[in-house]
Amino acid sequence: MADSTRVVVIGAGPAGLALANILHDNGIDCVLLEARTRAFIEQRPRAGFIEEWAVRGLDAHGLADGLLRSAPTHSEFEFRFEGARHPFDYTRWAGQRHFVYPQQVLVTDLVSRYVERGGRVLFEVIDAVPRDIESGAPAVTFSDPETGTPTRLDCDFVAGCDGAQGVTRRLVRGRTLSHDYGVGWLALLAEAPPSSDGVMFGIHPRGFAAHMARTPQVTRFYLQCPPGDAEENWPDERVWEELHARLGVPDGPITSGPLIEKRVLSMHNYVTEPMSRGRLYLAGESAHVVAPIAAKGLNLALHDAFHLSSAILTHYLGGDDEPLARYSQTCLARVWQYQEFSQWLSDIFHSSTLDPPPDPFRARLAQARLRRLLASPAAAASFSEIYIGKAADF
Repeated sequence: MADSTRVVVIGAGPAGLALANILHDNGIDCVLLEARTRAFIEQRPRAGFIEEWAVRGLDAHGLADGLLRSAPTHSEFEFRFEGARHPFDYTRWAGQRHFVYPQQVLVTDLVSRYVERGGRVLFEVIDAVPRDIESGAPAVTFSDPETGTPTRLDCDFVAGCDGAQGVTRRLVRGRTLSHDYGVGWLALLAEAPPSSDGVMFGIHPRGFAAHMARTPQVTRFYLQCPPGDAEENWPDERVWEELHARLGVPDGPITSGPLIEKRVLSMHNYVTEPMSRGRLYLAGESAHVVAPIAAKGLNLALHDAFHLSSAILTHYLGGDDEPLARYSQTCLARVWQYQEFSQWLSDIFHSSTLDPPPDPFRARLAQARLRRLLASPAAAASFSEIYIGKAADF
């Protein structure tokens, strides 16, 4: 069975959903294909910190109603080390803030909006394959999820938004640059009220830890662990012992509660260059992964979607293909700024943890960086701009 559309979007994560909504709202016919069920993508817990520029971008396209109505905002965080609290007000230096809105809630909003406005979407499409992407007439083939009928969607462009394990990133004939931090993080969700309104970064001889408020009843925690560790090695009693030790201070205890999620994350990054091949354009984790060290992944996915939708609209409405030609270069400017910041922050978080530290020289360097950050207005301003994503496209 053959059908046609202008743009096929593969993957219903934040990048794919933002792109599909923007195109559909502007009269560009598109079809969204997703390998998982709708219930799965709406319930999968993911990141929740959205930078202010990204919220403004969503709002400009009419995609931020639920977020603006209910998301709390953060303007500061605190480092906790040597038994004391060290608050850091980044809004003072950068003039912008974070919105806290779990990714699965944003995905739910965007799916509902797209479907309610008549957007075409197929779930449980597990065998989508872009074809003829270097020609002027690409297509995507797949099996209809209800009937199993082989289907071909002829199109003008394919947007690969299907993530790190998807098919589209393997079709871009470029190079993938990667980095492994050599540590793991145990990601935790607790049915416990936040112990603080904001984020806490614990730098401790027993390892790094973090606290991030999600809702009034649920808190996200992270614990540094050996790479390749297993969840079974972290019974609840051990988890809370480490969280209290690494994050607790005399005037700031940690609130405990039932643990509802435990996942070991490998801390690694990669970037695919370029982010396109022929009529195939990558967005989000299809093109790049940033470890959750600086909460940049969701924001980069939205950045890609904004630029790709703008370039496609310019092609159709203005007859200008220059933005599409520059798409990869445009997006990679911010990608590499965020990658560099993630590395810089990782050095502070991980180099001076563990007793004794694996590299005492790097540990001293990390401690010097942290003290300069807390003491120097110039260092604080520079850090804050990239932490919040202000002026990162250079």
